[in-house]
Amino acid sequence: MLHSQAHIWNHMFSFINSMSLKCAIELQIPDTIDRHGAPMLLPELVEALSINKERTPFVYRLMRILVHSGFFVKQRITTTTGNDEEERYGYLLAPASRLLLKEEPLSLRPFLLAMLDPIMMDPWQHMSKWFQNDDVTPFHTTYERSIWDHASQEPKLNQLINESMASDARLVSSFIIKHCAGAFEGLTSVVDVAGGTGTIAKAIAKAFPNINCICFDLPHVVSGLEGSKNMSYACGDMFEAIPKADAVLLKWTLHDWNDEECIKILKRCKEAIPGKEYGGKVIIIDMVLKTEEGDEKSLETQLFFDMLLMVNLTGRERTEKDWSKLFFDACFSHYKITPILGLRSIIEVYP
Repeated sequence: MLHSQAHIWNHMFSFINSMSLKCAIELQIPDTIDRHGAPMLLPELVEALSINKERTPFVYRLMRILVHSGFFVKQRITTTTGNDEEERYGYLLAPASRLLLKEEPLSLRPFLLAMLDPIMMDPWQHMSKWFQNDDVTPFHTTYERSIWDHASQEPKLNQLINESMASDARLVSSFIIKHCAGAFEGLTSVVDVAGGTGTIAKAIAKAFPNINCICFDLPHVVSGLEGSKNMSYACGDMFEAIPKADAVLLKWTLHDWNDEECIKILKRCKEAIPGKEYGGKVIIIDMVLKTEEGDEKSLETQLFFDMLLMVNLTGRERTEKDWSKLFFDACFSHYKITPILGLRSIIEVYP
């Protein structure tokens, strides 16, 4: 019984890890420690932070939970005063925290701040109500419209989504260009559907000057954005039509939508690309849900994403069997999965 009680407590309070991390990001603790360039003593950290100095005793408690969570490490520092030696501890960044630095090119900071913003957190409070009503999602129960409609009317949400997707796109594009360049071999044009502000399209255009890249998204997303020599923007509705290209790129897009919606999107993709004899294909970057036993932490994270999609959107994470059914229902002939992006994979689908 006591073990069960502890298990419930642990899950009941697991939000404390994420909210403590959010607090540290907002206070710029990782950046402050990184700038220090050496193990940073607690008094040095407190002095450097823009906080009410009466909160000084509480900084230690915040750092203690974040050390326990693996975002910072403590290092023993021995100092000598006169004939006496004193042992103290300084804080350093753990490897994961480097991805939370403000100036880190591949920072996940915008994604973290978006997912933990009250706009995105409030729908979780209405999940049980949603199970009892006819709304499309708990997000709709909370705001009486879809996340996309809300983003078009709420500048803050639109900015959160665009910045978080751009931060993820920077990390993904740097990896696929270095390790998966073969997926773009022989192509002369690529359209990045739901490409946000164009982070991936810009990266592909720069890495492959012979490829003409189009970033395609809704008008309020790409309005006013300017392209470059071999990169341009186009606006429209992917459910209606997609610009013609050798290949269509869908990064973290299909998991937002239910099966019926995905089939519609895939059919529009098929209309936009040439036949398989001419090298046409769809390049999907998305999760393939693990079904075999293995890394429990990875599976748990994938299940977290699946619940996130249930609460805020109409989509879900899919197993290979689920993906296969989608592709064949949309009249594609075959596909290839390359599990090279950690929790995500590159899926090449052919007409």
